[in-house]
Amino acid sequence: MSKMRKRDQRLMIIGVAGAVLVLAATLTFAGLRDSVVYFVAPSELAEKAQPGQRIRLGGLVVEGTVQRAGEIATFSVTDGATAVQVRYEGQLPDLFREGQGVVCEGRWQPGQAFEADRVLAKHDENYMPREVAEALKQRGDWKGEGRP
Repeated sequence: MSKMRKRDQRLMIIGVAGAVLVLAATLTFAGLRDSVVYFVAPSELAEKAQPGQRIRLGGLVVEGTVQRAGEIATFSVTDGATAVQVRYEGQLPDLFREGQGVVCEGRWQPGQAFEADRVLAKHDENYMPREVAEALKQRGDWKGEGRP
């Protein structure tokens, strides 16, 4: 049996290390794919979101659309161009208000209300989620001062 030359040993070690790195990267990206949540504005929902995909929907709560029936709340969120009906089961945040910025996290199916499992509201009178403010600025509906 012949001995492996040092050059061959090094090439084998490099090859094994490369294969391990590729495997680790593949497993990492596969795990992250399920945990990444994309932000969309109401007018982008149909074009950017895949049905059933977990997303964050952001905009302003439309005045007069909030309805509560026990633990179930429904309301509409708009970016100034389009409004999307949202259904949420649970306690809404204390700072949730009509006309204020909100980000809803959940899943959407075409022809149905956005099913939110998490609702995030502003924390003071000057705050609006960055994504919501940018979407409103793009539409020309931004009424805030300065940078979001």
